[in-house]
Amino acid sequence: MTQEQVAQMKEGMVHGPLLLIFLVLAIVFIVYSTSKWKLHPFLSLLFAAYGVAFLSGMPFKYIGTIISSGFGNLMTSIGLVIVFGTIIGTVIEKSGAALRMADTVLNVVGEKRSALAMSIIGYITSIPVFCDSGFVILTPLNKALARRAGVPLATMAVALSTGLYATHTLVPPTPGPIAAAGNVGADLGLVILIGIVVSIPAALVGLWWAGRVGKTIEIEGEKENISYDELKKQYKSLPNAWLSFAPIVVPIILIALSSIVNFTKYTGFGSQFVVFLGTPVNALMVGVLLSFLLMPNLSEETITGWIGQGMKDSVNILLITGAGGALGSVLSNTPMADYIKSFATGGMTGAMAILLLFIISALLKTAQGSSTVALVTTSSMMAPMLPQLGIASPVQLALAVMAIGAGAMTVSHVNDSYFWVVSQFSGMKVTDAYKAQTMATLLEGLTTIAVTLILFFIIG
Repeated sequence: MTQEQVAQMKEGMVHGPLLLIFLVLAIVFIVYSTSKWKLHPFLSLLFAAYGVAFLSGMPFKYIGTIISSGFGNLMTSIGLVIVFGTIIGTVIEKSGAALRMADTVLNVVGEKRSALAMSIIGYITSIPVFCDSGFVILTPLNKALARRAGVPLATMAVALSTGLYATHTLVPPTPGPIAAAGNVGADLGLVILIGIVVSIPAALVGLWWAGRVGKTIEIEGEKENISYDELKKQYKSLPNAWLSFAPIVVPIILIALSSIVNFTKYTGFGSQFVVFLGTPVNALMVGVLLSFLLMPNLSEETITGWIGQGMKDSVNILLITGAGGALGSVLSNTPMADYIKSFATGGMTGAMAILLLFIISALLKTAQGSSTVALVTTSSMMAPMLPQLGIASPVQLALAVMAIGAGAMTVSHVNDSYFWVVSQFSGMKVTDAYKAQTMATLLEGLTTIAVTLILFFIIG
């Protein structure tokens, strides 16, 4: 659909606060149908997408196209990443590499600090890597550490997800913060520096919530698993540490190098090849190839059986994530975003403007699911108004990016692909994921805007 067609379509649809009521009804339906009726999340999300489309007055001739494109667009961006990541995870698990990684990490940080270790690993990983890809890549290590240290898997999952999320929306070279900085005219180096400072409290709050909520969530089959030592005895020998980490670490390094080349606009020798290898789908393919080195032998059982199992495991995640993309597409094609933008009026200045940026970004994030869209939309919409709102100095502009990033955290729920990646890869039920992941992102967002406001009063 062209922009002109979208604009014409929106003119005849429902406008105003009624759209927010439809959003709430959709969320309630998804939670209730999956928890009480045991309806599969894939169908629940699709039914919600159709429901919002009909209630908002979306023309019938566009509904199927919008839902299909939402599903397909998300598969284009993350589909193969999920498949490759699941294959890597399966090989790492079946070869015993996950156990070797767990031993290595815990020898360094100690069993009592395993959740902190995953939070730190996630925090660093998500600076160059999208949080979705980071969670997929690090899940095998996360599960092995949980088993090795005897820590609830829910605790480890939330510690990892919140560590990833803290830098995903605040620290370039992740695309969202880069775009926001560019739109408002903020100095990128200053945004990186302040982003690192502001994201640390967010990650710590996420870690605290992980320890608190993880004790209350039991993931199906977790307690029935055999002990770590018994599991270890099933393997004749474990791969060495370097080979065990390679399928995870090498893709992260490749993506990071690509981000550095793009960030510095380097066009010299090897730049195109680095960018090629650093594209997430290509980097994960390299990870798949490296995982072959972990196989005890190249036989039908390993290169067909193990990889086939990884592909089967990815199907459920792909369908649910795609259905979430369909719902997000329907929401983004209603006048909801335009209604939220109308809040940006009045004679606010200074700290109130920082708070306004947070609120608009949070509403956009909650309404359509994508943190990157919330960052880009809010920053591009509000950039012309910032001087009139008293946001003009380099530090103030950097803090404005932080406020928008804080809103883009708030909150991750059923229309966000990251919500489904975290819940499905960790094995959490939808209701538990709301209690763990959605609440964690709310706490992270509120912490980030609080820290941003404090910094605004001190150095702004």
